[in-house]
Amino acid sequence: MDKSTFEDRKSINGSMHASLKHDSAHKHVTGAADYIDDIPEPANLLHGALGLSDRPHADILGMDLAAVRSYPGVIWVITGKDVPGINDVSSNGKHDEPLLAETKVEFHGQPIFAVIATTRDAARRAARLAKIDYRELPHWSDIDGALENGGPLVYDPMTLHRGEPETEMEKAPRRLKGRMRIGGQEHFYLESHIAMAIPGEDDEVTVWSSTQHPSEIQHIVGHVLNIPSNAVTVNVRRMGGGFGGKETQGNQFAALAAIAAKKLNRAVKFRPDRDEDMVATGKRHDFMVDYEVGFDDDGRIQAVDATYAARCGFSSDLSGPVTDRALFHADSSYFYPHVHLVSKPLKTHTVSNTAFRGFGGPQGMVGGERIIEEIGYALGKDPLEIRKLNFYGQPGSGRTLTPYHQEVEDNIIGRIVEELEASADYQARRNTIIEINRTSRFIRKGIALTPVKFGISFTMTAFNQAGALVHVYQDGSIHLNHGGTEMGQGLYTKVAQVLADAFQVDIDRVKITATTTAKVPNTSATAASSGSDLNGMAAFDAARQIKERLVAFAVQKWDVEPSDVMFLPNRVRVRDIEIPFPNFIRQAYFARVQLSAAGFYKTPKIHWDRAAGRGTPFFYFSYGASVSEVSIDTLTGEYLIDRTDILHDVGRSLNPAIDIGQVEGAFVQGMGWLTTEELWWDAKGRLRTHAPSTYKIPLASDRPKIFNVRLAEWSENAEATIGRSKAVGEPPFMLAISVLEALSMAVASVADYKICPRLDAPATPERVLMAVERLKGM
Repeated sequence: MDKSTFEDRKSINGSMHASLKHDSAHKHVTGAADYIDDIPEPANLLHGALGLSDRPHADILGMDLAAVRSYPGVIWVITGKDVPGINDVSSNGKHDEPLLAETKVEFHGQPIFAVIATTRDAARRAARLAKIDYRELPHWSDIDGALENGGPLVYDPMTLHRGEPETEMEKAPRRLKGRMRIGGQEHFYLESHIAMAIPGEDDEVTVWSSTQHPSEIQHIVGHVLNIPSNAVTVNVRRMGGGFGGKETQGNQFAALAAIAAKKLNRAVKFRPDRDEDMVATGKRHDFMVDYEVGFDDDGRIQAVDATYAARCGFSSDLSGPVTDRALFHADSSYFYPHVHLVSKPLKTHTVSNTAFRGFGGPQGMVGGERIIEEIGYALGKDPLEIRKLNFYGQPGSGRTLTPYHQEVEDNIIGRIVEELEASADYQARRNTIIEINRTSRFIRKGIALTPVKFGISFTMTAFNQAGALVHVYQDGSIHLNHGGTEMGQGLYTKVAQVLADAFQVDIDRVKITATTTAKVPNTSATAASSGSDLNGMAAFDAARQIKERLVAFAVQKWDVEPSDVMFLPNRVRVRDIEIPFPNFIRQAYFARVQLSAAGFYKTPKIHWDRAAGRGTPFFYFSYGASVSEVSIDTLTGEYLIDRTDILHDVGRSLNPAIDIGQVEGAFVQGMGWLTTEELWWDAKGRLRTHAPSTYKIPLASDRPKIFNVRLAEWSENAEATIGRSKAVGEPPFMLAISVLEALSMAVASVADYKICPRLDAPATPERVLMAVERLKGM
C-alpha cells in the first residue's frame, strides 16, 4: 500500500458518527461556561422583579403602588397600561395571555406589575409592598373542578377516528373500562429564566434570553414595543437546561426587560428566583384518561375508545398541540383496528401549562400502556405477551395504520423488544421474581418490559424548517451559526461534526457561535426532538454550496474534471496533487470564490389536516425498549429501582457518547415524573410544591443501581436524515414507563396478580402503600 492510499484512510478528528465530548463539557464542570448571568454587566444596569397576584381568580378593583414606587432604589414600576404595543405574550396568536394583568387575574402568581430598580434585592423587596383590591371569583385548579364547572376549554379539541369502534366494541368478547390520572411535572432546569435587554439607537434593542425559541422572543418583543422584528436582535449562547420550559415561557421576562430598557435607555436584567420561577411559569400537563377497550380471549385488541382530559391552565399557550400529540401517541406501539380518541384541553385557574420533553406524547403513551396492562391482568398473562401480540406489523400485514391514518413503514419495535428481552434475561428474571414474592413477607419485587414508538416532527408542518450560516475564512477556519439552541443536549457539537465531516477537517477548525436572530432568521424552536435533524441538514446544505464553488474553482484552475477533486482529511486532492485545506481555501479566496453560504432545509413528506384527523404528521418514528426491576416495602410503600436495561434506536448515531447520555438523562427524568415529582395546589389555588424542599426530583441515589444502556447499532434511518441518524431528545423519556409498570407488578403480587393495581402517576411511596392496602382488602 502506498503512502497516499494509507493517508486516504485516516479519519479526521470529530467526524459524524464519532463519540466526541460535548464542546462545553469541560466548561460545565469547571464553571467556565458563560450563561447570561455571567456576562459582564453593562454600566448602569437595572434589575427587574415581578409583582405577583395572591388570588387564583379575581377582578382587580384597584392598585396602590405608592409604597412600591417610593422604595429606595426603585426607578420605575411597569403596569399593563405602560406597554407601548399590545399587552399580550401568547405564543399562538389567540391573545389570551397578558404580559401584565390589568383588570382580572386568573391564577395565583400571575404577574400584575414589574419593578425596575438599581439592585435585584431592592426590586424584589419593593414588589412585595403593593396593595391590591380584589373581588374574588369562583376558581378551580384541577381537571375535576373544570369538569364540574362545565368543562371550559382553552383550545378546540381534536378527534381521531378510524374504523367502527362503536359497533366493534359491542362485538368484542371482552371489554373493560378504567380511568388513570397522570400528574404534571416541573421543568426544574438548573438555570432559571433570565433575560437582559440592552437598548440601541432608534427603535433597536438587543436581548440576551435563556430561550429555546429566539425568533419567538424577537416577535414578542417587537409585538409589545410596537416595532418591527428587524429592530430586535435575540442572542442565545447556551441555556442551563430547557426541557420545553423555555419554548414560550421566556416571553414575559424578555418583553419586560425590553420595555424597561427602551423606556429608561439603560440595560435591564430579569432573573426570578427558583420559587418565583416555579410559581409563575408553566409545567407539564396533568391528564385524566378515561378508556374503554374491547379485546378477545387471547388479548388481541379490537377497539379502543378514550378521552384525554388535560389541566391546561388559564390560557391556551401550547395546550392544543400538546393534547394533540397525546392522542398521536395514545396507541403507543400498538395497532388499534377500530379507534376513537378525543382530547379535552380544559381551562383551570392555574399557571398556563406548556411544552415539556415529549410534548404530551408521554401522557398519551402511559394511557396506552395502561390499557395493555389491564388486559394482561384481566387474562392472567404477562403484559409483555399482550404487548407483542398487539404490536404494529410490517408493511402488507394490514396492521400498520395509525389512528391518524399514517402508515407505520419503518417498524422495528419487534426486533428491539426481542433483543432486549434476551439480553436482559427478562423471562428467567420474571420467573425468579414470582418465586421470591411467594415467600417474601414484606419486600415484593416487580419487573416490566415496555416499548417506545415516538413520532418525529413538529405537528405544525410550517415549523419543520431550519437555516444555517457558514463562513470559511482565508486561514481555513470555519464559522458556524444555525437556528438551533444549546441547552446541554449537545446540538452544537453534533452540527459542528456535520460541518467537519462535510469539509473533511478536524472539528477544532469549526467555531461554534451563539444562536442569534441577526444571522439566521425565522427559526423554529429547538423542540420536538428535531434540533439535529433540521439544523444538521441546513448546515450540510450550506457546506454543499461552498464545496460546489470550491470544486468549480479547482476544475477551472487545474483543468481537471469534477471527479478529480476530492476532499480528504485536512487537505484537498486535485488529480495528482494534494493541497492542505488552509492553502486551498486561500487560493480560492484570491480567485474571488464566495466562501460563505446560507443553508436551508425543510422536512419532506409531511402534512397534517387537524380538522379531518388525517395526514402524515411524522417523518419517521424512533423506537426503544426498557426493562426495569424494582423492590417495594409493603409496610411503607418505599421502593428501590434495582436494575434497568435499555436498548434504544437512534438510527446511525451522530455521536454515540452524547446520545447515550441523552438516553440516560431522559430515562431518569421520566422516572422522576412517574415516581417522585408531584405538583400540588391547595384550596386557595396556591402552588405549594414550589421549591426543592417540597418538590422532589430524582437524586443520584435514586437512579437504577444497575443501569445498562445500549444503542441499537444495527439501526439506520430509512429516511434521508442527516447521516441516517434519528432524534434522541424526547423518545427515551418514555422508557421510564417500565419503572411504573414494574412497581405495578410488585403491588399486584399482594393479590396474586389477579387485579390490575391501577397505580396513578406519580407512583409516590404514599400511592404505592395505598394500592398495597387496597389490594390486601380484595
